[in-house]
Amino acid sequence: MFTERTSVGLDVHARSVAAAAIDGVTGELFQAKLTPSYDHVRSWLGDLPGPVAVAYEAGPTGFGLYRYLSSVGIRCEVVAPSKLQRPAGDRVKTDAKDAVHLARLLRLDEVTSVAIPTVEQEAARDLVRAREDCRSDLMRARHRLSKLLLRHGIVYYGGDAWTGKHDQWLRTEALPQLTSRSTRLTFDADYETVLATKARRDRLDVAIEEMAADSEFTPVVRRLGCLRGISTLTGFALAVEIGDWHRFTGNSIGSFVGLIPAEYSSGSSRTLGPITKTGNGHARRLLVEAAWHHRPRYRVGKVMRDRWDLAPAAARARGDEGNRRLHQRWVKFIERRKRSTVADVAIARELAGWCWSLAVLDDM
Repeated sequence: MFTERTSVGLDVHARSVAAAAIDGVTGELFQAKLTPSYDHVRSWLGDLPGPVAVAYEAGPTGFGLYRYLSSVGIRCEVVAPSKLQRPAGDRVKTDAKDAVHLARLLRLDEVTSVAIPTVEQEAARDLVRAREDCRSDLMRARHRLSKLLLRHGIVYYGGDAWTGKHDQWLRTEALPQLTSRSTRLTFDADYETVLATKARRDRLDVAIEEMAADSEFTPVVRRLGCLRGISTLTGFALAVEIGDWHRFTGNSIGSFVGLIPAEYSSGSSRTLGPITKTGNGHARRLLVEAAWHHRPRYRVGKVMRDRWDLAPAAARARGDEGNRRLHQRWVKFIERRKRSTVADVAIARELAGWCWSLAVLDDM
């Protein structure tokens, strides 16, 4: 239950903060336009009838304000924007109205707070997301280069692209076929971007490998590595994106990453739609990609045994059980002639549950 006298809603932006406060005793509404300075916000809160509680929406401004207010003894909630209740008929949206709406919902205790990472966890998450951005940049850079060659009728038939053999073909065979000086300059620029982005990705991979080997996430990463498709990079990314796995259960983790079907039901009618795609999109993509690794026949190879050697015995047994179960699920989907993409998402949802069971497993 809400116990403070005054509820405060803040609509925080980069250069301004719209503030609204409701006195629970008198019903009086206080409003102000503040600067993003933490001291300015605290000074305004100090003039309100206390004690006060504050809420603002999670967004690009991060958790700095939350940490500052918590350090001075003011309860602060960082609210999930997607979970805010809004009147269906409200067609006017302003910063001031948003602040008042937040203050009212906080007073009613109708807000859903996000999990606040520690400073170290947020730094690790930034590193993982930088690597994800680099992966996207590399994919776009490679597409630009390949499509430039395709427009000039130059196609590679020597096997998989972006291998050492393909790189040699680009330099020795593809480039000489471009006769225009302008086109050759464009090729050089695109090729240089590919090389620079790939080098940046490799540097980030090394940094993540080092952090995964010696950090607070190391035990979780090693347990997750007992599952097929969960390498060190994937396991570390899942560990930092999910954070506190104990917030979930084996059933609810799939909902958090948006891998459950949408539902439209009323009365006796029940309709299931595509997956919700809510929550953490990065974690969802990693799980969907990892699920494809469970389609081939399950064999314990050297890579898997090396990862098992780093994990406790209970995690190895649990991982082996999960690998067998997920492969059998693939076999059943194939026998039922399910579309592979549909089957993969279903496997990814179950894989999320297996990851949860390993993450919360005692490291003993």
